[in-house]
Amino acid sequence: MLKLLSFALLGTGALCDVTTGIPDSAPPGFEEFISPIVLPAPPVKGTADWASSVQRARAFVRGLSLAEKINVTTGVDVMGRCVGNTGTIPRIGWKGLCLEDSPLGVRLADFVSAGPAGINAAATWDIDLIKARGVAMGEEHRGKGVNVALGPMTNMGRQAAAGRNWEGFGGDPFLSGVATAATIEGLQSVGVIATVKHYIGNEQEHFRGGSESAQIYSSNIDDKTLHEVYLWPFAEAVKAGVGAVMCSYNKINQTQACQNSKLINGVLKEELGFQGFIMSDWAAMINGVQPALAGLDMNMPGFVGYGIGPQNDPDPSTATNSWWGAALIEMVNNGSVPESRVDDMESFLGNYRNFPGLTLLTGHSNDCNMETFSNGELVNEHINVQGDHFKLIREIGAASTILLKNTKNVLPLKVNNIKRIGIFGSDAGPHPEGPNTCSTGKPDHGCDEGTLAMGWGSGTAYFPYLIDPLAAITEHIQSIDPTVVIEGVLDDFNAGSQTAVASLADTCIVFVNADSGEGYIPVPDTPDGNMGDRNNLTLWHSGDDLINNVAASCANTIVVQHVVGPVLVEAWIDHPNVTAVLHAGLPGQESGNAIVDVLFSDSPQATNPSGRLPYTIAKQRTDYAADILYTSSMTTPQITYTEGVNIDYRWFDLNGITPRFEFGFGLSYSTFAYSGLQTVHVGPARRAEAATSSAPVVVSSATASTKSTSASGSLSVTVSRSASVTSHTAVSASVSASVSASASFSLSASSSANATATASAPPSLSSPVGDIGGPAALYESLLTVSFKIQNTGHTAGNEVSQLYLGFPASRGEPPKVLRGFARTMLSPGQSKTVTLTLRQKDVSVWDVVAQKWAVAKGTFKVMVGSSSRNIHLEGTFQL
Repeated sequence: MLKLLSFALLGTGALCDVTTGIPDSAPPGFEEFISPIVLPAPPVKGTADWASSVQRARAFVRGLSLAEKINVTTGVDVMGRCVGNTGTIPRIGWKGLCLEDSPLGVRLADFVSAGPAGINAAATWDIDLIKARGVAMGEEHRGKGVNVALGPMTNMGRQAAAGRNWEGFGGDPFLSGVATAATIEGLQSVGVIATVKHYIGNEQEHFRGGSESAQIYSSNIDDKTLHEVYLWPFAEAVKAGVGAVMCSYNKINQTQACQNSKLINGVLKEELGFQGFIMSDWAAMINGVQPALAGLDMNMPGFVGYGIGPQNDPDPSTATNSWWGAALIEMVNNGSVPESRVDDMESFLGNYRNFPGLTLLTGHSNDCNMETFSNGELVNEHINVQGDHFKLIREIGAASTILLKNTKNVLPLKVNNIKRIGIFGSDAGPHPEGPNTCSTGKPDHGCDEGTLAMGWGSGTAYFPYLIDPLAAITEHIQSIDPTVVIEGVLDDFNAGSQTAVASLADTCIVFVNADSGEGYIPVPDTPDGNMGDRNNLTLWHSGDDLINNVAASCANTIVVQHVVGPVLVEAWIDHPNVTAVLHAGLPGQESGNAIVDVLFSDSPQATNPSGRLPYTIAKQRTDYAADILYTSSMTTPQITYTEGVNIDYRWFDLNGITPRFEFGFGLSYSTFAYSGLQTVHVGPARRAEAATSSAPVVVSSATASTKSTSASGSLSVTVSRSASVTSHTAVSASVSASVSASASFSLSASSSANATATASAPPSLSSPVGDIGGPAALYESLLTVSFKIQNTGHTAGNEVSQLYLGFPASRGEPPKVLRGFARTMLSPGQSKTVTLTLRQKDVSVWDVVAQKWAVAKGTFKVMVGSSSRNIHLEGTFQL
C-alpha cells in the first residue's frame, strides 16, 4: 500500500509533510501543524466480529450498478422523514437508511422520551446507568424505524464555555471513553447503529465551519495530545464496536476533518482498525474528490450547503447540487476516484437485517408539525416508544445531581420540619408557552424560558412533558402536609417580591440556570446573543443577584443549578445564608421529580446524592487552560492546543491553581472511610505493537492521606481496620461488539438492581484478535488496584471512588490522570472491597517517534480518593 508519509517530527510531536506538499496552506507561524497525506484509503478488512457482516455487504454491493452504489453513499435531503436519508434502490426494494439525532433521544419526533444530557450521564460515574441510558435511546430509535442513531457525542470540553459540552461526557478522556463505550454498548445491543462524533478537535462553535460560514478554524493539535486526549474516547468507541463515525466541520492541522486522510485513513482506519463507515457532519464537506480518497464513506445530508441550491433530490445519482451524487459518478468515470473506493464505502450494509419499518416523520418547525400523511402517503404512524423509560430518566436525574455544599447538614429536607417555603427563579417553573416552544420562534429549544432540562441545537429531543421543580415540590409537600405554606416567585428580576416572600420563609430554594447549544441558533441573554458558545461563565437571568437577594432575607437558602457546564459561583458561594448547593445539570423530562428525590428524605424515591463533577469549576475564568476564540479576521482562524495533554484538572494540578470545586468532587449525606490499598500484577506486558515491560511490579506500603476535604466537604478519611468486609470486585461486563446484535436488554435490571455497586473500567470488547481499537495487547489486564470503603455515617448511599495514576516523571505526563472509578452502594457501617483493573493502555504513553503506545517504565504513584484533590490512599508500583 502506497503511503505518502515522509514527514518531519517537530518538537511538539506534530506531523509535517515534506514530500507531497500540503492539502491547505498554513498561515505563517503555523507550518508545524500540518497533516500529512495518507493514501490510498485502506479497504475494510472484515476483522473479528465484523467478518460476516462485511462478507454480506460485499456480496450485496457486487449486484449493484454504479448509480445504485451512489444512492447508498449520498444523502437525499435534510427535509425527509429523518434528518438524514440515503437514496433508495427501487429495483431490489431497498428503501434506504434513516439517520436520526440526537445523543439524548429521538430528535424532532413525537411520543419519545427526552432524557438526561450526556454530561449528566457522566456525572453519575456509573457504567450501568450510562449503558441503560444507551439501551433506552436505542429502543426508542429502533421503535421509530431509525437505522443509525447520531450519538454519542464525545468532544472533550477543552473550553468551559463551549456550546456543546453538555452533549458529551466531560473534561477527562478516560471518563469520556468509559461513558462512550457504555453508551455504544447500550445503543447497539438493540440493533441500532451508534455514531460516535465529532471526529475530531471540534471544541467550539464559533468558526466551526459548515456551509453557513466561510471561516473554518483549524484545531492545531500535536501528535501526543491527539492520541492521549482527543482520540482516546474514539479509540474506546472503536474497541466497543461502534458502527459509524461522524467527521466534524472544523479543520485539524490545516486540513478539513472530512478530507483529512491522515486522521481518517491513517489513524481511524489503519491505526485503530475501524471497520464501520464514516459520514460527514451535515454539509461539512468542502470538496468532492479529496474526501472520497481520504476515506469518507457517506455524504450527509447530500447537498452542497444549507441555502445553496436545491435542498431536495430524491435520486442522489442524478443530483447536481452535491459534492458527490452525479459528481461522484463522474469522478469514477474519469479515474479521479477508483470504483473500488466506492465499493468499500458500502461495506457496512451487511449490518442491516430484520429492521422494523420507518414509522416517523421528523418535525421541521417549532410547532412540532407531526403530520400523518404527506401527498396521500402515510408518513407518521405516531408510534409511542417511551415505554417506562421515565423511571430511568428520573433515576439518572437524581444520580447525576452533585451536592457541592451542605452547611450543618441542612439537606436532606423533611416536610414535617418546614412551615413555610419559598421557591424562587424562572428556572423553578414551567415554560410559559410549553416545553417545546420558544417565544422567539427559534427551533430546537433555542431559548431559555422556564426550567432548563436540556441545551439547544441538534442534540435535543421534544419533551413529551417536563416536570418543573415548583410543581414537583408542591406535590410532594402537599402529599405529606397540606398546611405547609408554599410560595413561588418566578420573576427573576422582581427583587421586591423575592424579599417579601424570603423574609417570611423558614426554607428558601433558589433555582438558577445557564444555557448553551449549537451555533446555528443565536439565543439572547445579552444584547449580542450567545452564538452557541456561552459569552460568559456566569448564571443567566441575573442569577447571582437573585441568589444574593433571597439570601439577604432568608437564613436557609438552598441553591439548585440547572447548567450546561461550569459556572462561576464566587459572587455568592460563601454567603453565610447560602446553606446548600445542588448542581443538577440537564436532567431531562423528570427534572422536578429528580430534584425532589435528592432534596427530601421523605420522598418515596429519596436519593443520597452521589453525583461527581465531570469537569472542574474554577474561581475565575482565566484559571482554565483555554478559552473560546470569539473573533478572528483570518480565513482559517488558528486554535492551537498549547496546553497539550493538560486540560481541565490536569492544568490546575500542573500550575498549582486552586479550583473552587475540583474534578470528581461531590458530597454525600453520609461519610466514608478508605483503607487497605493493594496493587497486584495480574499479567505480563506482552510483546505487541505497544512497547513492553516484563519487570515485576513492586508495591510500596500504602498510606492513608490525612488531607482535609475541599470546600464544605464532609468525607471522613479515617482508616478503619476492624470493620467487616464484604468482597466486591469491580469488573466490567464483556458484551459482544457486533453491530448487528438484536438481543434485548433488561432495562429495569440495569437501571436499578445493578446500580448499587458498579464497575467502571472500560470494557474490553470485540475479539482479542484483529487489533480493533489499536493493538490487542493494549486492552489486556496488567494490574489490579484494590481497597476497602466503609460507610461511617448514618445514611445508606453510593460512594464514587476514583483511581488516579502519577506517571514516572520522565514521561511528560500530567501530575495525575484518572484511570479507574467505581460507584459502590454501602449501608451504614457496611464495608466493601473494590478492585479496579489497569490495562496496558492505562500505563502507556504515546511515543511520537516510534508512532505507537509504549508502557512507561519507572515508578508510578497510585492515588485513590473521592475526587481529584481529595486523595485518601497512596502507594507506588514499578514497571
